Amino acid sequence: MATNNHKIWLFVHVFVTVHERKPLLKKPIRTVLFAHLQRDASEKGTKVVAVNGVEDHMHLLLQLHPAQNLLQVMKALKSEAANWINNSNLLTEPFEWEDSFAAYSVSPSGIKQVADFIGKQEEYHKTKSLESELEVFDKVQL
Repeated sequence: MATNNHKIWLFVHVFVTVHERKPLLKKPIRTVLFAHLQRDASEKGTKVVAVNGVEDHMHLLLQLHPAQNLLQVMKALKSEAANWINNSNLLTEPFEWEDSFAAYSVSPSGIKQVADFIGKQEEYHKTKSLESELEVFDKVQL
């Protein structure tokens, strides 16, 4: 049981794909998008511990208060990010995320490992496809 001296946090690794897995998030867009996402999340009371991705998807490691609803947090973050991309005219076509996303709880002892994995997305995807990454995540069942 937590006391007033301890905070209870939930850590969640979230995986989000671009609608139809289109490779729209080129490096310059990702750089400004991820900074924007971190600011927006912070303003909404959610800490983005790590964020990174490649052209067709992104990973987030979120620190949530137990009272926060992950579905609502992600809906707000994805909506804001898509609106920001579209209103900034960063692409020649409308941008949207897939409706669904994958989320995996992370134990405090696993935070560094997950953050490191997220940080190395570009390197990881030099040799691995999105499909192979999804297969690995699909096998993670406890």
